[in-house]
Amino acid sequence: MSHQTINTPASADPPGLSRRTLGVPALVFMTIAASAPLTVVAGGYPSNFAVNGVIGVPLSFIVLGVALTLFTVGYAAMSTKIRNAGAFYAYIAQGLGKRTGVAASFLALTAYNCIQVAVYGLFGFASAAFINAKTGSEIPWWATAAVAFVVVGWLGVNKVDLSVRVVAVMVGLEFLAVIIFDVAAFVVQPEGVATAGLLPGDLFTAGVGGVLAFSIASFMGFESAAIYSEETKNPTRSIARATYISVAVIAAFYAFSAWAMMIATGPSQIVAASQEMGPELMFAFIGQNVGTIMADIAQVLFLTSLFAALLAFHNAVARYIFSLARESVLPQRLAYVNGRTHAPVAGSLTQSAIALIAIVIFAVAGTGSELGPLFPVLTLFTWLSNTAALGLVFLMVLVSLSVWGYFRTNHHGHSTWTRLVAPLLSALALGLVCVLIFVNFDVLIGSSGSSPLSWILPAIALLPGAAGLWWGHHLKSKKPAVYDGIGHGGEGDPGDEQPSGHETRQSEVPQVRQR
Repeated sequence: MSHQTINTPASADPPGLSRRTLGVPALVFMTIAASAPLTVVAGGYPSNFAVNGVIGVPLSFIVLGVALTLFTVGYAAMSTKIRNAGAFYAYIAQGLGKRTGVAASFLALTAYNCIQVAVYGLFGFASAAFINAKTGSEIPWWATAAVAFVVVGWLGVNKVDLSVRVVAVMVGLEFLAVIIFDVAAFVVQPEGVATAGLLPGDLFTAGVGGVLAFSIASFMGFESAAIYSEETKNPTRSIARATYISVAVIAAFYAFSAWAMMIATGPSQIVAASQEMGPELMFAFIGQNVGTIMADIAQVLFLTSLFAALLAFHNAVARYIFSLARESVLPQRLAYVNGRTHAPVAGSLTQSAIALIAIVIFAVAGTGSELGPLFPVLTLFTWLSNTAALGLVFLMVLVSLSVWGYFRTNHHGHSTWTRLVAPLLSALALGLVCVLIFVNFDVLIGSSGSSPLSWILPAIALLPGAAGLWWGHHLKSKKPAVYDGIGHGGEGDPGDEQPSGHETRQSEVPQVRQR
C-alpha cells in the first residue's frame, strides 16, 4: 500500500469523506435522530417515573438543558477551529494532550458502540412484539433485529446524504406523533392542567440522582454534529448552530412532552400508571383518546425512531474508526473510503461486525431465559445503554476541560466566558451527573440489590480509557511520527481553513486509502 502526504496539490481530489455535503438542517436531524425522541417519550418517561417515583421528570430536562448549553459554549468554540470526524477525540487531544486524546477515543468508541448495539435489543423486542400481535406469529426478537442490521449496514456504506434523507423523514414523523399525543393530553387532562412536575420541590427530593441519571441518557447523540464536521458545507458555523439548536429543541420538547404525559394521566397517577403499563402507557392513551389506527401508527413510528437512532450511531462509530485509522492510531486499513460514495466503508463494516457479534451472543444467551420476550430489553438494551451514558457524560467532562486547555495560550478572540467560565461550570455540572450515574447504576439496570453488574458495566465504560493511555504512550515511544499527528487528521485538506495557533503535522500523517 502506497502512502503520500495529506498535503496534496490543489488540483487533486480531496481524500476521505465527502466535502461540503451537509447543512445545518441535516446536522440537526442526525443529532436529534440519535436521541430518538419518540423512544424517549414512549419508553424513557415511564421508566423514569416508575423507577424513581419522582414527578419532577419534566423539570429535569430543563436543568440538564442548561448544563448542556454551558457545555455547548466551549464545544461550539472548538468546532470553529478543529475539523475532525473524531470530534471528542480530536478536541481532547488538542486541548489536554495526545495520550489523553487516544484514551478519549477508546472511551468514545466503546460508548457509541454500546448505545448502537443496545438499541438493537429494544428494536428487536418492539418490532417482533408488534408483528406478532398483529399476525399471531412468533417471530423472535433477533430476527427483526437482523433485518434492521442489514438495512443499517447497507445505508452505512452509501452516501451520507442518503442516510440524512431517511432520517429526516423519520424524525419529522416522530415529532408529529408526539405532538398529537401532547395535544390530546391537554384536551383530556383528567386532573386539569397544573404546574406539578415543573416545580423545584418536585425534582429536588431523595430520588433526584436517579432522575437526572435517567434523563441525561435521553440527550445522548446531541453532540454528534461535530462528527460530521469534515462533511459540512460551512464547518466554522454549522456545527455550533446545529448543536445549539439540538440542545434547545431536545430540552424544550422533552420537558414539555414529559409534562404533557403527566397531564394526560394525572400527576397523582403518573407513577402508578408508569409502573403498571411501562412503554404501553403512551400508546394506550392514544388508542383510547385518538383512535386505534393512530395508536398503531404511533407504534410503527416508535420502531422507525429506534431505526433512526441505530443509523445515526452507526454513522458516528464508522467516522470515529475512520478518523483514528487515518492517523494510524488504529490499523490504517480501517481508514478505507469508497471513492464514489465517500463513505467510511471499513469503519462501517467494522461497526456492523461488532453489532452482529453482540446480537448473536444475546440471541444465544436468551434462548429459554426466564425473562421471556423481555430478555433483550432487560439485558442488551438496559445494560449497554446505561454503560454508554456513563462513558459519554465522562467524555463531556473531559471535553469541557479541553476547551480551557486549547484556548489557554491563544484565545482566538473568544471571551473569558466562552473559553473558561462556561466550560468549567459545564465540567462541574456534568461531573456531578457522572457521579450520580455511577452511584445509581444498580437502579438504572434494574437490580433489586447489590449486583456484580453495577461494577462490571461501569468498568466496561471507563477502563478502555486506561488502555488508551497505554496505547498513546506506546505510540509516543515507538511511533513518534504517528503520535505527532494525533488529533490533526482532518486538517490541511484542499479548500479547508487552517486553524491558527495549532500547527498540523501534515508530512507525518499517512494518506487515506481510497478506491
